[in-house]
Amino acid sequence: MRPTAGQVQHQPVGQPAISTGSVLTQVSSVLAGIILLILACAWLAKRLGFVQKGQVRGLNDLTISASCKLGQRERVVIVDVEDARLVLGVTAQQITHLHTLPPKPPQEPPAPSAMTADFRQVLQTLIKRPGKP
Repeated sequence: MRPTAGQVQHQPVGQPAISTGSVLTQVSSVLAGIILLILACAWLAKRLGFVQKGQVRGLNDLTISASCKLGQRERVVIVDVEDARLVLGVTAQQITHLHTLPPKPPQEPPAPSAMTADFRQVLQTLIKRPGKP
């Protein structure tokens, strides 16, 4: 069909389907969501006890086995190292070596049970852990 004198035929102009601003918004919102998911997983792992308290990062041979608060900023800490147990006095300004104890005798690992614990048992042991409110 031919256009008449009063009609003009329009051809579609090539426009991008998605604007650059909306793509940038989508990418940044997905990135923020991923970062929030990582932070939530880290908080959950710490809350459920998957991260050991007293374990110094990077040094698997150094653990804090006991701690006793003496004042607002003073405490006595027992630190287990490879060949000894150190009793340390810790204040806001310094750490003082108080005594050296012999190392703990190595504990035998518990014998693996024939049956693996089901989810209900694992959840109950996590809930009933000592030291949790």
